[in-house]
Amino acid sequence: MEQIKIRFGNHIETSATEEKSFEEMFQSVNPMFCFSKRIWRPQMDIFETRDEIIIHAEIAGVSKENMVVELSDKAVKISGVRKSSQPDPTATYRLAEIQFGRFERVLYLPSVIDMKKVSASYANGFLELKLGKQLKTNYSPEPKMPIDFL
Repeated sequence: MEQIKIRFGNHIETSATEEKSFEEMFQSVNPMFCFSKRIWRPQMDIFETRDEIIIHAEIAGVSKENMVVELSDKAVKISGVRKSSQPDPTATYRLAEIQFGRFERVLYLPSVIDMKKVSASYANGFLELKLGKQLKTNYSPEPKMPIDFL
């Protein structure tokens, strides 16, 4: 059985920019207006229980060997490639909404996680990450920060 790659570290970098480029504006009107390779962002849900943070990522059509999860104690980066299945070269697109190529998403976590309590599963096009929260030894109330979705 193929395993999901999880990389642990202290720093997570993103190659995506915050500003919408000229190309992205055209891409939203018609996905066929793609002049260069573009990184797409999968849909995700993140929720928290008393003991863990759970992330669901919708990445149908991506094999486990084509995805990577990078994890620091404060952020998670899910990236990889969804390979395109080329239709008949004589076919004419009438609708093209499914994004192919490289994808990347960085989520900043609402709590510090315990790197020893991490698990991942992938079924039916959904990646599920379960991240155990690190127990606080010295209680000091911290204000809850909103989750940044990049």
